[in-house]
Amino acid sequence: QVQLVESGGGLVQAGGSLRLSCAASGLTLSDYAVGWFRQAPGKEREFAAAINWSGSSRDYADSVKGRSTISRDNAKNTVYLQMNSLKPEDTAVYYCAADGFYSRLTRGPGYWGQGTQVTVSS
Repeated sequence: QVQLVESGGGLVQAGGSLRLSCAASGLTLSDYAVGWFRQAPGKEREFAAAINWSGSSRDYADSVKGRSTISRDNAKNTVYLQMNSLKPEDTAVYYCAADGFYSRLTRGPGYWGQGTQVTVSS
């Protein structure tokens, strides 16, 4: 059974940092591109960041670019999202997703995690 489990969310003050983790079981994450998405209250889920299987290609939404870094440790079957200079508008549930094709991440990835809550207070 494939599982993606996010962790690392929490409550942080504006300007603070968090590192989210996405740990996979039931699949070899190094075979997959992985993306981070977020959904704020009352809004649709949106793309935040993505990384290809090797880590050689990364993309970021404008809303997090320059403040966030996506990385992966394939030996640990885990992908990370380091978020710095957090703002109240970053408050959302953050989900990771995996797919065998990088281009498919934003069009309906094969696997989703359950999400982790990030709350940024002003």
